[in-house]
Amino acid sequence: MEMTMFIPLLLLICSFSTAQLQEEPDNEMIPHGKQTESRGGEPANASDHQPACPQDIHAVLREMTALLAEQRVEIRQLQRDNEAQAAKLEGQKTVVDNLKQEINHLQRDNEAQTAKLKTEVDSLKQEIIHLQRDNEAQTSELITIQARTNVTENEVETLKRDGEAKQVAFSASLLASGSGHVGPINAQTPLVFRRVVTNIGNAYNPNTGFFIAPVRGAYHFELYIGATGHNSHPSAAALFKNGEHIFIVYEHQSNLHGTSANGATLLLEVGDVVFLRLWQNSRIYDNHNHHSTFSGHLLFTM
Repeated sequence: MEMTMFIPLLLLICSFSTAQLQEEPDNEMIPHGKQTESRGGEPANASDHQPACPQDIHAVLREMTALLAEQRVEIRQLQRDNEAQAAKLEGQKTVVDNLKQEINHLQRDNEAQTAKLKTEVDSLKQEIIHLQRDNEAQTSELITIQARTNVTENEVETLKRDGEAKQVAFSASLLASGSGHVGPINAQTPLVFRRVVTNIGNAYNPNTGFFIAPVRGAYHFELYIGATGHNSHPSAAALFKNGEHIFIVYEHQSNLHGTSANGATLLLEVGDVVFLRLWQNSRIYDNHNHHSTFSGHLLFTM
């Protein structure tokens, strides 16, 4: 291939050199006297007009050889560079292929992980739904338990109140201290037994003398009065339920001391009031021995 390129170049150089040699005599200025001589005879120095192509060709050949050698070196260098580039490209292609494979693996892994995550998310959603249902059921159950607890607490409170209400008993004497008579008074007057001995349930009020029933039930009451002899004034007191006269205790003698007693069992509703009244124109005696007393207690609820 290099020789094929060299021959046309050599011919081109020779043609160029011949053309230069032909042009130079034509362009040369010949004196007028010598023009005739030249025309009439042979040239004086014919060797001066012979072409110098061989010498130029050798020079050109040397130059071309050197140029070709340089080109060969450059071509080899380019080939080596090309091979290196090709090897580098091949390596890069391998890297690209590896990257593609890795990307494919990553995509498959990503798809697998996405499917797995989707499955896990679906499972978590189902679990959350079940937990929500369980929570709703537990909440409903807690509400039911709370309602039952409230009912139980109310029942306990009621039983407690009933238990407290079932524990009702009191006993009190007429005078808080000292000795003396209450009465006579010309009208019936409520008696207030001031000295409280027992008042379980606080149903008796020592300020008013009233017993107020805390629960519905059967109650038993007892009343005692102390009497001193007097011709005009007996010793008497009456038991009242609300405004109803129930029983009376009565004693009348002209001298000495005596007592009188009575009792009753009453069915009382919540809020019923039981108390004693001094009978009109009568008198009652009491001292530190507590002859005049008023007592009562709950027998059972109803």
